[in-house]
Amino acid sequence: QVQLVESGGDSVQAGGSLRLSCAASELMGSDYCMGWFRQAPGKEREGVGRFSSGVGDTLYVDSVKGRFTISQDRAKNTPYLQMSKLKLEDTAMYYCAAARSRLCWSLRSTEFDYWGQGTQVTVSS
Repeated sequence: QVQLVESGGDSVQAGGSLRLSCAASELMGSDYCMGWFRQAPGKEREGVGRFSSGVGDTLYVDSVKGRFTISQDRAKNTPYLQMSKLKLEDTAMYYCAAARSRLCWSLRSTEFDYWGQGTQVTVSS
């Protein structure tokens, strides 16, 4: 059972930047997926972006393209979500998700087996 722990959430002004981290308790192996999701109050959970090692690409939701970047430090077993040019509508609880031995093709939450507890990002004007 992989455990994921997010960190890096904070309160920031619009236009600012944050980097979220997701510490995984185990190595993910060869074919794996790492994703970031968010959920704002009163809204459904939304896929922000994901990396699939088997597919070999990174996918983002349109609303964050050009502003958010997923990266990884495999030596530290840690993926990151670099967020810049933050907007008020980016305010949400952000969750890290992972799947092993699988190809991930979309941002559907059903493609992920392991979830963190979330870290809060609040953007103010």
